[in-house]
Amino acid sequence: MAKLRDEVLKIRSKNAGPFWLTVDIFCGSPEAYRMVKSRLHTAQVAEAFALTTNQLKRFDIEDLSVVKFSLPRPAVQGSIEDRDMHGASYAALLGELEI
Repeated sequence: MAKLRDEVLKIRSKNAGPFWLTVDIFCGSPEAYRMVKSRLHTAQVAEAFALTTNQLKRFDIEDLSVVKFSLPRPAVQGSIEDRDMHGASYAALLGELEI
């Protein structure tokens, strides 16, 4: 099986406020988008982030060939428990998933 990072143009994660993070998967082509949309399951992403599927929001944006996930931050941004203030490390974790 291929890793997600090898099948798409770019994976970016970022801060989406003090309580949320967002991960964008830029597929690069309609074909790659259809493949990611069908083979990357929300439950698989939730498991990677130690969440339930109810905590994860998924957005399939066909016009942009982007699959986006929004998830609650494990700690409020900037708090002493926050280990990734900008949310940048989540992209690397998602890129490791096999699809």
